[in-house]
Amino acid sequence: MSQEGYDHTAVEKRWQEAWDDASVYRTPDEVDDPTYVLGMYPYPSGKLHMGHVRNYTITDAYARYRRMRGDDVLHPMGWDAFGLPAENAAKERDTNPRDWTFDCIDTMRGQMQSMGFGYDWDREVTTCTPEYYQWNQWLFRRFHEAGLVERRDAEVNWCPSCETVLADEQVEGDDELCWRCDTPVETRDLDQWFLEITEYADELLDAIDGLEGWPDSVRQMQRNWIGRQHGTTLEFRVDGHGPVEAFTTRVDTIHGATFFALAPDHPISEELARSDEDVRRFVEEDADPEGDEPNGVETDLTATNPATGEEIPVFVADFVLSDVGTGALMAVPGHDERDHAFAEKMGVDIEPVIAPEPGEWDGESVPDAPDVSEAAFTDDGVVINSGQYSGLDSETARDRLTEDIESAEATTQYRLRDWGISRQRYWGTPIPVVHCDDCGSVLVPESDLPVELPEFINTTENPLDAAEEWKETTCPECGGPATRETDTMDTFVDSSWYFLRYVSPGDEALPFDLDRANDWMPVDQYVGGIEHAVMHLLYSRFVTKVLADEEGLEHREPFTNLLAQGMVQLEGEKMSKSKGNVVSPQRIVDEYGADTARLFMMQAAQPERDFDWSEEGVKSTHRFLARLTDLVEGYAAGEAETAPADADRDTIDDYVDDEIDAAVAIAGGEYDDLTFNVALREAQDLVGTLRSYRGHTDPHPETYERGIDVAVRLLAPVVPHLTEELWETLDRDGFVVEADWPTATVDRETVERRRRLVENTREDVRDIVEVAGIEDPERIDVVVAPDWKYDALSIAIDSDADNLISELMAESHIRDRGDDAASYGQDLQANREALQETLSGDDEHEALRAASWLIEREFDAPVRVERAADADDAVVRKAEPGRPAIDIVE
Repeated sequence: MSQEGYDHTAVEKRWQEAWDDASVYRTPDEVDDPTYVLGMYPYPSGKLHMGHVRNYTITDAYARYRRMRGDDVLHPMGWDAFGLPAENAAKERDTNPRDWTFDCIDTMRGQMQSMGFGYDWDREVTTCTPEYYQWNQWLFRRFHEAGLVERRDAEVNWCPSCETVLADEQVEGDDELCWRCDTPVETRDLDQWFLEITEYADELLDAIDGLEGWPDSVRQMQRNWIGRQHGTTLEFRVDGHGPVEAFTTRVDTIHGATFFALAPDHPISEELARSDEDVRRFVEEDADPEGDEPNGVETDLTATNPATGEEIPVFVADFVLSDVGTGALMAVPGHDERDHAFAEKMGVDIEPVIAPEPGEWDGESVPDAPDVSEAAFTDDGVVINSGQYSGLDSETARDRLTEDIESAEATTQYRLRDWGISRQRYWGTPIPVVHCDDCGSVLVPESDLPVELPEFINTTENPLDAAEEWKETTCPECGGPATRETDTMDTFVDSSWYFLRYVSPGDEALPFDLDRANDWMPVDQYVGGIEHAVMHLLYSRFVTKVLADEEGLEHREPFTNLLAQGMVQLEGEKMSKSKGNVVSPQRIVDEYGADTARLFMMQAAQPERDFDWSEEGVKSTHRFLARLTDLVEGYAAGEAETAPADADRDTIDDYVDDEIDAAVAIAGGEYDDLTFNVALREAQDLVGTLRSYRGHTDPHPETYERGIDVAVRLLAPVVPHLTEELWETLDRDGFVVEADWPTATVDRETVERRRRLVENTREDVRDIVEVAGIEDPERIDVVVAPDWKYDALSIAIDSDADNLISELMAESHIRDRGDDAASYGQDLQANREALQETLSGDDEHEALRAASWLIEREFDAPVRVERAADADDAVVRKAEPGRPAIDIVE
């Protein structure tokens, strides 16, 4: 051991090798009590960053805890190894993406192993290998057979820098930038392959309510992205252009439509732009859909309101979006804030047709119109100024108008669009299709999978287009000449099912063994960044549902519990290379050890919260591990004086026993909830208690040994190497990672009541000493309340009687207390809403007796804990359950 406490380099290397030799983390295929713990697999960028370390420490600690609880744990790791960054890096370095990717994987795997992460490396998957991506191609075929694949010409997001298509979810921010390189995204029309996720839109949305183990924020993000709206489609006839379909959720306001609006890229807008200079200038130069206020230009056209027959002006407006609704809308400025702002700017009429429902409305008379001159009235209410529909409530009017307007039809629309998976790049899964002049687009037969990537060609265009020999093939149907599809799959296809591959990674016949998947799935605990709240998680849910329908998977959701971990920051800012504020995990491991880094991260904050990296915090954590080492080694070497084994137990022995049980009771619950910082605080406080115990008296050997044993096991999930070393130092059998989790004789509620009682009592003593100016107390008496007060409190908590005093006085043993009972009853009556359960009188007496040494040490005076029957009546009258009376003798 080093002067700093222990040689972390030697300790960590030793136990990593021992775990590996013993195959401690290997998970058998057939298990009785499966628990699946998974961190989102990383993109192999070259080196681990602190976000990786935090994510994987969370899953590793939880997996270790579940093993100690007796579960069979699957905790695998793999690599999200395809993607444009590897292709770009290869081009820059004049190498190929495969070599660059596997070099990065080797580096990151070594770093993970140095952190002591307990993965079953036999189940490692790497998505850029044919052994993996052939199953992406297999899934493509299955989706195609299920009618969930379509190829069509579509307007797509195009990144000119990455030279590839982006999904809507990969276009970020108001400036619409590429999620990878921050280049402004353009639009292009290209033939694209789509997976029809919209076929599952309703189930994806409705099932969100059942994801109770997911953060509310993530669930709401998915609801918003799916964006289901129930409304009405109907036609406005635009002069010279025929009927134009619009969608509205508020057809009850149609009589208040005072203008009609088209998106800048609506076909009519584009046609007008060819002949109308004002429209052209707006469409090409001025339109700003992300602007702070709506903007537009009036046209020479009018639209006919199908409900009133009135003609209203037509505008091209940038707040109308072609991919929301139909790209055309009826504008009702009296009842829509955006329409109101536009109408004010353009001088368009604003007419109220919905009034707030009066409190005493009889359902017949029509309320007065609201003032909508300054702001729109956007709530449902009563229809007004709408002919035969006036007087109807909004909901009824919507139904009636949808029935009465000839072109109207009840419609459900979604923000969600089908998943475009085509990417114009090399480093991805080849789409298993060939194009034949005679047969069209033909699927590659399953027997010919995988379609492997050719050798990389360093070109500015798509390297697959340049791979002429690979591209030219024969048609599987007619045998004639054909060309391969040169688009590759979006890498989110890889991650949409990788968690299933882990259950049977060596399966050569199928992507996953169905029986094993049904045993292990869904993932019990999934951990990853909030940035994947929409794309990855939504696609994974979609693919899981399709596999349930098409392949017999028994589970329709992939992840039971989800934790989105917070960021590791430096001085309030996210670590990034561009800011020069990156802290290297490898430096921390080299200087302080993996255990120090793991413990510091897990104790710093709850896992879902951001926290600031602190070098001083790391040093403090390292010093704690040195103190832990000193405590255990001192005991094992016999350096700590202990009482004889047959010695009588003192109050301090009982107190330490209670605190050991308390630490176990609380830490276990916090590990269950992944609130590691609270669990670790209990373990660290226990170490502090044991050190104080050793310094205050000769510890009872049984209590002291149990406390040390428990402290080591409570820390083992987060501090695996050092606790393994200390476990051996204590001469325990086997590995601590395989040890049983300690058990407690009390529950958490009892622990918290006991601690609250002790701390409140100590605080009361301090207050009395300070207020009375007592400098040198001779004795401190602590008197527990009489039994009848505990009974009265229990009755008061359970009672719903208006007159609590009468209910209390119905009990003879309380009534016999006379004025004392009446006075206490009045206090209970006055504070009924704040009453809390307490320990019983006997338990309070025992807890205070065990903790009396703390008061004695603080005030250097003997403490006597008495029951009510043994104390002076004047003192007893002051005692209440949870708040004993204090009498200090000077």
